[in-house]
Amino acid sequence: MPDTTPDDLPALPVTFRPGRTRAVLLVLAVLAFATITAVGMVLDGLGPGERLSFVFTALVLAGVLLLLARPRVVAEERGVTVVNLTAVRRLAWPEILRVNLRQGDPWVFLDLSDGTSLPALGIQPGIARQRALADARALRDLVEARSGALPEAPRD
Repeated sequence: MPDTTPDDLPALPVTFRPGRTRAVLLVLAVLAFATITAVGMVLDGLGPGERLSFVFTALVLAGVLLLLARPRVVAEERGVTVVNLTAVRRLAWPEILRVNLRQGDPWVFLDLSDGTSLPALGIQPGIARQRALADARALRDLVEARSGALPEAPRD
């Protein structure tokens, strides 16, 4: 049984995402696009094709930064949706056996009933470690409450 009451659990639906990291990436995407495009427009001696290549390069860089800002974990009544860089995976609550965020892990890993482990990049301790720990605990408590999984044994 989980050691939390239903009142302690976050209200569903709840979205976990690295807020500060996402904000930094979004600002960088806008600044990079604006700066590279402006440089391409003010340089003398460039033809239309060369200017267009600056804009295209700015779009590609901004797109990569926006892709890095995409990860999230959404917990709903039906289960959990893990959105990573290029993949989306929907899981029913019973499919998740354990939520892991160990010392040194770059993000949360979900141990699944099929014997695999799924990285959940939406909870990562990079800039906001305490927030990531709280989010990982909240997701763990939701998994335990909704899937009937046994609580994790304490580690040394």
